[in-house]
Amino acid sequence: MTSWQLQDAKARLSEVIKSAVQEGPQEVTVRGKPSAVILSVEAYQAMKKQRPDFVSFMQQSPLQGEDMDLQRSESLTRDISL
Repeated sequence: MTSWQLQDAKARLSEVIKSAVQEGPQEVTVRGKPSAVILSVEAYQAMKKQRPDFVSFMQQSPLQGEDMDLQRSESLTRDISL
């Protein structure tokens, strides 16, 4: 990821945007510390894409309908060796 100082990013904004589209995310720093990231629309949309909730994810599992033993031990403690 290319890093730009804030003053350079402001002065060369069109170049920063072109680099984000062609090369990927561009980091902007303020006083040497990372402060922001410039993304292309495609990268942002891919990142923002909704993921299914856990129940939907499990319902789409190829293991759906398989007989699985999901019982837990009801004891409050368990033996471990250290």
